[in-house]
Amino acid sequence: MSDKNQSRDTFGSKFGVIAAAAGSAVGLGNIWKFPYIAGIYGGAAFLFVYLAFIVAIGLPVMLSELIIGRKSQRNAFGAFKVLAPGTPWKYIGILGVSAAFLILSFYGVVAGWSIQYIILSVKDGFSSKSPEEITSLFTALTESPVKPVILQLTFMLITGAIVIIGVKKGIEKYTKILMPVLVVILIGLSIKSVSLEGAKAGLDFLFKPDFSKLTGDGVLSALGHAFFTLSLGMGTLITYGSYISKNNNLVSTVIQVTIADTVIAILAGIAIFPAVFAFGIAPTEGPGLIFITLPNVFHQMPGGFVFSILFFVLLTVAALTSSISILEVVVAYFKEEFNMGRKGATYLATILISILGVLCSLSMGVLSPYTFFGLNFFDLMDWISANLLLPIGGLFIAVFVGWFFGRKKVREESANGGKLSGVALSAFIFLVKFIAPIAIAIVLMNKVGLLNF
Repeated sequence: MSDKNQSRDTFGSKFGVIAAAAGSAVGLGNIWKFPYIAGIYGGAAFLFVYLAFIVAIGLPVMLSELIIGRKSQRNAFGAFKVLAPGTPWKYIGILGVSAAFLILSFYGVVAGWSIQYIILSVKDGFSSKSPEEITSLFTALTESPVKPVILQLTFMLITGAIVIIGVKKGIEKYTKILMPVLVVILIGLSIKSVSLEGAKAGLDFLFKPDFSKLTGDGVLSALGHAFFTLSLGMGTLITYGSYISKNNNLVSTVIQVTIADTVIAILAGIAIFPAVFAFGIAPTEGPGLIFITLPNVFHQMPGGFVFSILFFVLLTVAALTSSISILEVVVAYFKEEFNMGRKGATYLATILISILGVLCSLSMGVLSPYTFFGLNFFDLMDWISANLLLPIGGLFIAVFVGWFFGRKKVREESANGGKLSGVALSAFIFLVKFIAPIAIAIVLMNKVGLLNF
C-alpha cells in the first residue's frame, strides 16, 4: 500500500478540495432534478424538509465517506480492503463503483441534450416556435438514433480529457474554474428571473411553506434527493477523500460543501420558479421542466435569447463538474486494483461507460420496444442506481463508520488529531449509527415496494 500512496496524486489546496467536492455534489440533480421535484411536491414545504434531511442525513454520510477515503488512501473498493481486511465489507465498495458506472451512462445522455440546447439557444431556435413545436423538438432529439449519441460521446470525451490529466492538474484545476463560472451564471439568471413582472408568486411558492401539500411520498422524495444530490453512495466522496491531505479539516470541508450544494439548489429554484410563474406555467411539469417548459418561457421574456444561452451553459457546466468525479471513481478502481496507468484506466472506463450510454440513448428511440420490467434501458439504469445501489451503499457506509470503524478513529480522522468536541462527535456517531441507517432503509423499502406511504 505504501508504494501506491507515495505516487498518489492529491489535491493541492483547500479551495481545490472544496471546488472539487462541491462540483461533484452540484450537478444535474441541482439544476435539472431539484426544481421539478420541488414543483411536484409543493415548493417550500418540500424545500424545508429537504434541508432538514441534508443536515441530519446528508452531512453525516458525506463525512463518513470522506473519513473512509482519507484514512485508507484508496479507491472506493480498495478502501474497505484496507480498513476491514479479510471481511465482506469490500463489496460495499463494489456497489459504489457499479453505481458510478451506471449513473454516468445515462448522465452523459442528459448532458448531451444540454449541449444541443446551447446550440439551439445560440441559433435563437426557440423564438419562432409554438409550445407544441418546442415539445416536438425535444421528442425528436431524444428519439433520434444519431444526434444524441454524438452529443453523449462528445460529453464523455470532454469528461475523459479532464480526468486523464490527473487529480491536481485535471480535476482540481478545472473545477476551480468551472465552479465560480457556474455560481456567477446562476446568480445572474436569478437576478433576471426575480426582476420579471409576476415573479413574486414564484418566490412565494419556493419560500412560503404549506405543509398540507406535503405527502408521505414527498417526504421520502426529499430524503432520497438529499442523498442523491450530495453524490452519496456512489464512491465519489470516498475517492475524493483519498486525495485530501491530512492537514485538511474534514468537518469544515463537509459543512462548506453542503452549504455550497444547498445554496446552488436554492439559487436554481430562484432562477426557475419566478420565471415559470411570471409566464403562467405550471411548476409541476416534471422532468420536462428544463427542456420543454423553460424554452417556452425563454422566448417570451425580455432578453430571453441571452437567458437561454446562459441557462444551458450552466446546465452543461454543472453536469461536467459531476461527471468528472463520477468517472474518477471508476478510473481509480481500475488504476489501483488492476495496476493500470491513469491513461489506460481512463480510456477503458470512458469507452465502457460510453458504450452503455449509447444503449441508454438509443433506448429512447430505436430500442424503445425493448424494455425490462416495463422500463427502457435509460430508465432501468436510473432505477437500479437511484433505488438500489445508492441507498444500499449509503446504508452500509453509515453502518460501517458508526458500528465498525470506531469512535476513536472517527475523532482522529474527522478533525485532525481529535479536535472535534465531544458533543459534536457524539451527535455524529448517533446520526450514523441510528438515524441515517433507519431513514435510508425506509427510503429503500419504499422504493422497492416493501413499504407504501
